[in-house]
Amino acid sequence: MKISTKGDYATRALQELALNYNRGPLQIEEIAARQGVPIRYLEQLLLILKRAGFLQSKRGAKGGYFLAKPPNQITVGEIIRAMDGPIAPIFCVSETTREQCSKEPLCSLRDVWEDVRRAISEVVDRTTLEDICRRRREKGETQALTYRI
Repeated sequence: MKISTKGDYATRALQELALNYNRGPLQIEEIAARQGVPIRYLEQLLLILKRAGFLQSKRGAKGGYFLAKPPNQITVGEIIRAMDGPIAPIFCVSETTREQCSKEPLCSLRDVWEDVRRAISEVVDRTTLEDICRRRREKGETQALTYRI
């Protein structure tokens, strides 16, 4: 399974907002610069994340985006599913849009792919934005990283 750029950038944007939780809204330009995400692409992603209930926004000079829920209540799995759809290494083991395969009754590989899907889901569903922030702090990255786009 490969996480799309959309899923990666969305997770990075929410990580930045989690690192700044309860400090007020962040503007798109700040998030983009700190996480190395193109502004135009980020604008689209933030609208999707807002519609999915992860974000709220505030208009005006001191406006921007902020998390709709505390970082410990948002999992990486929720973000990935909102951006990329179901987590599945192959079509026949998808949790929601599972397609029936004619080889399924005799397919021993399906069991392996099911185990892979389950393992990935367990990791991303137990990992919250708060966990990611803690990992970042443990790595000594307390200062915000600024990327050039």
